[in-house]
Amino acid sequence: MNQTAAAYAQLIKRYVQWAQTDAGTRAAIIIGSRARADHPADEWSDLDIIVITSDPRRYLALTDWLESIGNPWLTFIEQTPDGGMERRVMFEGGLDVDFALTPVEWCQQAVITGLLSDVADIIRRGVRVIVDKDGLAAQLLQMPADVPLVSPPTQAEFLEVVNDFWYHTIWTAKHLRRGELWWAKSCCDDYLKLRLRRMMEWHARATKGQSYDTWMRGRFLEEWVDPRALKELGGIFAHYDAEDVWRALLATMGLFRWMAVETAERLGYPYLKLGDERATEFAEAIYSTRLPDQTIAN
Repeated sequence: MNQTAAAYAQLIKRYVQWAQTDAGTRAAIIIGSRARADHPADEWSDLDIIVITSDPRRYLALTDWLESIGNPWLTFIEQTPDGGMERRVMFEGGLDVDFALTPVEWCQQAVITGLLSDVADIIRRGVRVIVDKDGLAAQLLQMPADVPLVSPPTQAEFLEVVNDFWYHTIWTAKHLRRGELWWAKSCCDDYLKLRLRRMMEWHARATKGQSYDTWMRGRFLEEWVDPRALKELGGIFAHYDAEDVWRALLATMGLFRWMAVETAERLGYPYLKLGDERATEFAEAIYSTRLPDQTIAN
């Protein structure tokens, strides 16, 4: 066991000792890299703990309980992708822990109605129960957690993303032309990239089969994305420089285009060719009229 793993092991031990005496904590489950065999934790991995509690608001509102576990450097509240809340903590030594606060009632309902697909996906990848006072965690783990069946996008869903992407290429070009570099770069390197990532996922499953594992939110993208796309990724992000944002925008458009066209062909959907052409022509026309000393419009 390396030094980092040993430090996390001690932190987990202290947490379990505290949680066993804390009335509000009913169960705790380690998920993520520190619980799975596929892509296991390395020295840079954090620790993810699902805390099943009768009073999640307490752990969100107060921080005194953290001192029973370690020496917290930083802590804040963040919403989880499924709409829940978690307390994120950076303990001494750079030990990064996410405490996802889950109400007991939610878990009791899940035992009856079944697990959401995202939760089932997390559980099937590996979990480690460290506290289970009422047997609730054991009941959850007995629920089926097979590989979730990921359906391809409907034609409407596919075209929604395509329309959204090309609309915002024009939006980006307009703001870039006006000199609003922060907005333009944010759209190019954030908003458009999220639509591109969605297309990458659809493209991977359309070409490799719907059971092909694309993980979630871009995790391990370098392993599952089309190798041709991977080669282009280095050129689609920009420096904080107007000319470089233009370059990155045009490169992003090119990558999205061929991936969307191939995905449409595989799924048997029409592609928004006219919209693509008009958006591209408009963006390129704006690019051709750019000024070397663009200023922010009032």
